[in-house]
Amino acid sequence: MALELMRGNEAIAEGAIRAGCRFYTGYPITPQNELFEYMAKRMPQAEGTFLQCESEVAGINMIWGAACTGMRAMTSSSGPGISLMSEGLTTLAAGELPCVVVDVTRAGPGLGRIAPAQSDYRQVTKGGGHGDYHAIVLGPASTQEMAELANLAFYLADLYRNPVIILMDGMLGQMMEPVDFDLVKPLPAPEKPWALRGKGDGPRKMIYAAPFDDPGLIELNQRLNEKYRQIEEREQRWEEVQTERADLIVVAFGSVARAAWDAVQTARAEGMKVGLVRPITLWPFPKKAFSKLRRSAKAFLDVEMNAGQMQEDLERVIGPDFPIFHLGQGGGKMIYPDEVLEEIRKLIR
Repeated sequence: MALELMRGNEAIAEGAIRAGCRFYTGYPITPQNELFEYMAKRMPQAEGTFLQCESEVAGINMIWGAACTGMRAMTSSSGPGISLMSEGLTTLAAGELPCVVVDVTRAGPGLGRIAPAQSDYRQVTKGGGHGDYHAIVLGPASTQEMAELANLAFYLADLYRNPVIILMDGMLGQMMEPVDFDLVKPLPAPEKPWALRGKGDGPRKMIYAAPFDDPGLIELNQRLNEKYRQIEEREQRWEEVQTERADLIVVAFGSVARAAWDAVQTARAEGMKVGLVRPITLWPFPKKAFSKLRRSAKAFLDVEMNAGQMQEDLERVIGPDFPIFHLGQGGGKMIYPDEVLEEIRKLIR
């Protein structure tokens, strides 16, 4: 076991490189600049390409070009930059091109500030760009998991030929924890017969941003919808902590799940029947976990650093009439274990 003490932003970058990422392009924006700087140093060492582009719009379109060749490509930004990438993301989805995008969220709306927040949840899970499309969205909660999910992100992107977004926040990006890269095993990359690598002796291949005729666009949408249905069925991931016979289920993702976990342990020690569900895939949302728990739990407590964006998904999969409470707010207000514990006590007693 070889442990390395790393920032979250650095761990996700190293995890991507070990997963085979050989093309990175980006534009500096806090709070993800350590990832950007790490890639500038490590990509040449890994015989990859690092490009500081003139804007996020340029960056996502450079990813388009690299992804067309079958290369594992990644970019990263924060909320305002992800907004600028939205047209590129929907076009990557339409072209069925695999890539990984890291969003280290800052507090918004607007330019906001660099305090930790989870205010990009709706932006990345509900599309962000135009048209009927989805990106797979992963939500790590530790530095170790950032390295591991970077590996998984490239695998899923290639497997489904689809963009994958890793959603973090400034807290996760900046905190330092030990990472064991011996646990990060590269997942196999599939063959890519669709990739543009020169004509050779074979037939000419083309990748379109979208078909230019109505029947073709309708057929593309039908094919994408079937792919998304398969992803929803196969790729739901979550973590459960002491949910068996729990009356109250706390639901949290990312850095807030760490505070929620601490509060749940204290509540359990005080004799309260409370558990935790941590969604790991934010899209597809892990509705399988909640369809089971709905039959045993009496209420859910949604804890997130925003105004309740994930609560909309909870209401969708559990039902709007089921008791679902929310703790948190936007603007960069961190949530501490004592605050979660206080809310648990209110709801159980």
